[in-house]
Amino acid sequence: MIMTLTKQQQPVSIQIEDLHISFGTTKVLQGINLSIEPGEFFAFLGPSGSGKSTLLRAIAGFGPIPEGRILINGEDIASLPPWKRDVGMVFQNYALWPHMSVQKNVAFGLEERKVPRNEITERVEEALDMVGLGHLADRHPAQLSGGQQQRVALARTIVVRPRVLLLDEPLSNLDANLRVQMRNDILALQRKLGLTTIFVTHDQEEANSISDRMAVLDMGIIQQIGSPMDLYDYPVNQFVAHFLGTTNLIEGEVSRKNGNAVLQAGPDVVIPIDTSLESGQGSVVFRPQSVLINPETQLSDVVELTGTVGAKEFMGATIRYSVEVGKNKLLVEEDHQRDKPVLNKNAKVRLAIPKKQILFIEK
Repeated sequence: MIMTLTKQQQPVSIQIEDLHISFGTTKVLQGINLSIEPGEFFAFLGPSGSGKSTLLRAIAGFGPIPEGRILINGEDIASLPPWKRDVGMVFQNYALWPHMSVQKNVAFGLEERKVPRNEITERVEEALDMVGLGHLADRHPAQLSGGQQQRVALARTIVVRPRVLLLDEPLSNLDANLRVQMRNDILALQRKLGLTTIFVTHDQEEANSISDRMAVLDMGIIQQIGSPMDLYDYPVNQFVAHFLGTTNLIEGEVSRKNGNAVLQAGPDVVIPIDTSLESGQGSVVFRPQSVLINPETQLSDVVELTGTVGAKEFMGATIRYSVEVGKNKLLVEEDHQRDKPVLNKNAKVRLAIPKKQILFIEK
């Protein structure tokens, strides 16, 4: 059975305009501007203390009234209490009533809204079927696994048919395998319902695999917004480059040689870059899997460096080498194959980095 969205529950847009939140003299969110499309699965990603959960709670109405505007389908809800915003939130700790059955937990919000009894029964059954827990309706939370409790929390939220679904690190209490299963189930459910959804996480893999777009936050400021692939391939600053996966970063001085811009990071580390700068400071970033180690053939359009293997790590699918190039330590990843020769510490190596994989970031 598929829950049919009424006209009021059609996907909605969310706009956040010049939002500021402070706790005392501490600025938690600073000048947040953001637009989320109807039906989009959007992620807030950042380290602990970056402001991502505070931003989510501001949309839900939990916390101080912020400066700025929060609009759902053009309606400013920033000053409304939570129960008038028509948003549903799933918390990190699930927040289930331990003395109530699964059925009672899911029905609670409908009962508070004075929904007719026969409609409550129908909608609770529908919601539990959607999360695959119809057969556990009479159990209590203590009789359920962590994944099942998370599904109950989801059912309790979607049964009231909110306009927006908010998920505050809902997978952090689950083991690794269950997290993968649950994030796939959450995405499938969101697609089925068409709900505009915001997902808060500090886990890059979760955000990359589940979101249409995401905002990376640090110190209360949005650093970059875009699709997971765009942010991974084209970070706008060092923070985003480091936070979204493993990366290599070489800092240096920008200069011109024969009319072309280069980054000088040492006597033997000169890297061509794409910039209009005549001089200044900056850095180049490139991913470990983009680096070729000891290429067997002569390659074109690459930057060649020489170095010494300082350490290696067996990662299963890959082997990660730490290579010392001048004062820089670069990470290089190679696919692991059975019986493939492995480089030892202190081995001299040649590195080839395709120029199109090198991104220059101005300081």
